[in-house]
Amino acid sequence: MRIHWPRRVFAQVLLTQVAITTGVVMLVTGLFFAPLSHQLDDQAMRQALSIAQTTAAEPALVHNLTSTEPSPGGPVQAEAERIRRATGALYIVVMDTRGVRWSHTDTPQIGRHVSTDPSTALAGREIMQIDDGTLGRSARAKVPLRDAHGTIVGAVSVGIAYDSVRERLLGTIPGLLLYAGAALAAGVLAALAVSRRLQRSTHGLAFADISALLDEREAMLHSIREAVLALDARGRIRLLNDEAQRLLELTPDAVGRALSEVLPPGRAAEVLTGQVDGVDLLTVCRGRVLIANRMPTGDGGAVVTLRDRTELELLGRELDSTHGLLDALRAQDHEHANRLHTLLGLLELGRHEAAVEFVAEVANGRRASAEQVAERVNDPLMSALLVGKSAIAAERGASLLISPNTMLPDVVVDARDLVTVLGNLIDNALDVASLIEVELRAEGTATVLRVSDNGPGVAPDLREQIFTEGWSTKESPAHRGRGLGLALVRRLAERYGGVARVGARAGGGAVFTVVLPETLTVRQLTEVGGVQ
Repeated sequence: MRIHWPRRVFAQVLLTQVAITTGVVMLVTGLFFAPLSHQLDDQAMRQALSIAQTTAAEPALVHNLTSTEPSPGGPVQAEAERIRRATGALYIVVMDTRGVRWSHTDTPQIGRHVSTDPSTALAGREIMQIDDGTLGRSARAKVPLRDAHGTIVGAVSVGIAYDSVRERLLGTIPGLLLYAGAALAAGVLAALAVSRRLQRSTHGLAFADISALLDEREAMLHSIREAVLALDARGRIRLLNDEAQRLLELTPDAVGRALSEVLPPGRAAEVLTGQVDGVDLLTVCRGRVLIANRMPTGDGGAVVTLRDRTELELLGRELDSTHGLLDALRAQDHEHANRLHTLLGLLELGRHEAAVEFVAEVANGRRASAEQVAERVNDPLMSALLVGKSAIAAERGASLLISPNTMLPDVVVDARDLVTVLGNLIDNALDVASLIEVELRAEGTATVLRVSDNGPGVAPDLREQIFTEGWSTKESPAHRGRGLGLALVRRLAERYGGVARVGARAGGGAVFTVVLPETLTVRQLTEVGGVQ
């Protein structure tokens, strides 16, 4: 007859728990017997040692050992047998310094050398052990035998029958089995109660049904393009889909760990853990702009959904830059119209030489400004950004100056990140200042960006707060939020292992400094015909 394994979860759990309980009881019983056997052995050896010490303390025994010969009817044998019968020992052997027996339960052994090594006891040390001898296995002890002056004249060996130890051990089995049976019954009842509750919780589902539900959930979570993060009541991650791993730059082993261990401290961790309340909260994590929503669960945990808004934020900033460029082009259109009118007036007045000088002066001035930037900044994106921002500054009535210390001759590894950092810093300065100075320089393979302005500056107690996302003193535009530019700057700097900080400018204003290590590739220049 074939035994079928039950399909219901509660039935399988019941059988499993009964099997585990039985196994645990058997294991505990075995673990109890092992130290009990050792304890009984130790008690038997100590009993043998106590008898040996008592026998060795008899003064007449030393006198008889040194004044008579070993014989079955001698005084040493008689005294040893008296003590053996009184204590119930298996044997008491008295030996001289040569290891020759003067007493023994088996009298033909008297006068013969002992079967075990007596050197330890004859050297003055006591010894306890379980060993085999002429009378079988026994728990034995050996002590030195000394005269009145402390000189060793022999040794006493006492043995306790090992069968008596075994009988004591076996005598404990019935009581132990009784307790083990009671524990097993209690375990079975507890397993039955747990299985009943599990039956109600799982609605009688089979493991196959639960497995199918879990597979469907996993497929759904990992197929959606929205990041899903589930936390328990202690803030530990218990679920993480593929999109969440990508956006937060986490690995699957982050499951089971606290958010504080896998995310850097800041607003992102505060939003995910529920320290910041709200809907569609903007946050920056590892250089990405995210929108987070948090929904608490009944067990004290929460489910967090994240949407990537990085591209949208970049598009919004590009839209701002486009508007600025359009304004700059519109201003340049007016400027060119004025210059054309001036040129037309000079030509109508017949002042042709003055017209030529005017055209040359305008052309050379524009060319000199662009060439100056291109000579100092090798990367085309960076130099183009500076030229474009100069035009926007001029339209707003501000001045954008390139520091004489600016020199970036090397190849930029990823110019887009540097453009993001520099563009954000210049845009913030243009909102509050009329004079902006930009400095770019290379320190080995690191890029140092410094933007200073003559604006109101930043108070010392706000110099860290301004780098947190969501903090801003300006009204948010319709297409995107405020308080993300400087947060992105710091996140990009930290991604490269650098720093972003703000200080005070001499004469008033603020100085923003960003250091980005390992962002430059030094060009290997060789001299050809004396020209590098």
